[in-house]
Amino acid sequence: MALSKSKPTEKISSDYSAKTIQVLEGLEPVRKRPGMYIGSTDVLGLHETLREIIDNAVDEALAGFAKNIWISLNPDNSATVIDDGRGIPVDIMPQYKKSALEIVMTKLHAGGKFGGSAYKISGGLHGVGSSVVNALSEWMWVEVKRDGKIYGQEYQRGVPKSGVLKIDKSKLDISALKNDAKSGTTVTFLADKQVFSTIEFDFDVVKKAIRERAYLVPSLYFHFFDLREDAPKEVHYYFEGGITSLVTRLNDNKDPLHKTIFVGKQQGEVEVEVALAYNNGYSENVESYVNVINTVNGGTHLTGFRMALTRAINDYGKKIGSFKNGEDSITGDDTREGLTAVLFVKMPQDKIQFEGQTKGKLGNAEIQPLVQTIVKEGLSTYFEENPSDGRRILEKVFLAAKARLAAKAAKEAILRKGALEGSSLPGKLADCQEKDPTVSELYLVEGDSAGGSAKQGRDRKFQAILPIGGKILNTERARLDKIIEHEELKNLIIALGMGIGESIRFDKLRYHRVIIMTDADVDGEHIETLILTFFYRHLPDVIKEGFLYIAQPPLYKVQSGKEIKYAYSDEEKDNSLKQIRANGSRNIVSVQRYKGLGEMNPEQLWETTMNPQNRILKQVTIDDAEEADAVFTMLMGDEVPPRKHFIQSNAKLATLDL
Repeated sequence: MALSKSKPTEKISSDYSAKTIQVLEGLEPVRKRPGMYIGSTDVLGLHETLREIIDNAVDEALAGFAKNIWISLNPDNSATVIDDGRGIPVDIMPQYKKSALEIVMTKLHAGGKFGGSAYKISGGLHGVGSSVVNALSEWMWVEVKRDGKIYGQEYQRGVPKSGVLKIDKSKLDISALKNDAKSGTTVTFLADKQVFSTIEFDFDVVKKAIRERAYLVPSLYFHFFDLREDAPKEVHYYFEGGITSLVTRLNDNKDPLHKTIFVGKQQGEVEVEVALAYNNGYSENVESYVNVINTVNGGTHLTGFRMALTRAINDYGKKIGSFKNGEDSITGDDTREGLTAVLFVKMPQDKIQFEGQTKGKLGNAEIQPLVQTIVKEGLSTYFEENPSDGRRILEKVFLAAKARLAAKAAKEAILRKGALEGSSLPGKLADCQEKDPTVSELYLVEGDSAGGSAKQGRDRKFQAILPIGGKILNTERARLDKIIEHEELKNLIIALGMGIGESIRFDKLRYHRVIIMTDADVDGEHIETLILTFFYRHLPDVIKEGFLYIAQPPLYKVQSGKEIKYAYSDEEKDNSLKQIRANGSRNIVSVQRYKGLGEMNPEQLWETTMNPQNRILKQVTIDDAEEADAVFTMLMGDEVPPRKHFIQSNAKLATLDL
């Protein structure tokens, strides 16, 4: 690998005095280091800005004042958020001699969430959301209705263009969002192209964020409009059941074993709510929130919940004599099989300790025992009052415990001598020479024939090949012991080297690029779906870390004489034919439709599908875990009617090569 010449570094001054210290005034720090405040400046950071403004409106609802929130994505790529709350104060703050509205929108750590009584709980970026979004916007317009009057102020990249003005009527000209609210706040902003790599909001991403908040705040109406297209879209959300409704939604098509259990209690300034229900499936689906923030990485509240669940079920089982003499108690892993739950903690904003600015994990140590106590007491009471539900849950976790012990025995029998750690790799695996996982690739190839071509055509230095023989086990309907006993999956688990189940060690993964390569036909797509199901349900971190890919083999070979072009779509095929004819070639043009990988010789397979210089790979991501879970359950689960309905509804969209 050639090394580029480094540029000469600037000479660092030895003068280190007061004049070398840089002080960033106002919102300058935000524009200087936007990632510190919103996580990134890509599409994720863009949507974080809108969530911050939405959360300010939600905070008015949490405080008991707002009943409606209107959100729109506008034709010019700006976004508007309106609430019917109290409206940001506009009176003059004596210490600044400026309107409170201007201070809130232009100064960091200013607002009603810092030690005041305006908000007990809130979901914004530690009270800096509005000013941060303002700083990162090309322009922003804020409008406030208070005391029968309308006030407004406009900003450009965080700088006010004038003082706060009293206006005769609303400047907002979006008929879909017109409302009769007598008070409230309107914020419209256009994200700054100088900051963000894109300023186009994704309708589905915003819809998901709104839906989450609608479940968390009962009886709050959300009205969402996408006005950017010729045919505008709109959705409205309103849930009276709160997180109980969310658990019901997450358990769609999963055959719940009992009615949803709800536990809720306030202790001091902290309120804890939990809703849970077991289903007849094998996967766990638990979501946790602090205020309205989705703590995707969990934290102390989730740890407390899991400890309480295990303790409550164990205690109940012992109380009714379900454990035989000398029988071990169930473990935390046993209680997770088929569990759907939502944990919602509400607490004062100034008491929250998140790990990371964008709030992925709660760090408050005192929350763990508090959640554990509340949930344990609530579940114990529920089991006493609903013994039939308690026994169904016990039966479920006992089956999970038996499966765990069976899986452990199968693993020890099948993968003994350290095979799981990779000391005895499967014979079908053609491993690569490279030992550094960051540059190593594993191709999962459909069939022995294509596997043979791939083995011959690969770059053996960094590319490993594992043939997959036919359609593997549907892991949506199988426990771990059956998975380990399945020959093809056993080979895959050993090849990856990271283990499975309770023995997973992600740092042992032997390849940081796992590529699914199947035929471009119905059977190939079925095999691809089965492999995706296995990774999503049993090795999800491979997907979350961005290590899973799908290869895109060509659909056509277009040849005229010695000129050969490969096309990966019908459109590319047509363009290739046009180019060949435009070149004035009079040779006969032949078009070959590849039905499978086995039709390509090793050189063609390398050149079209495996050569990093030419190949096309699709990275597998999980943008919406809730939706992904529902789709896998519907397509791969036991319930036939939802799958039949899906096929009937989408049949016309399918492209089949029959």
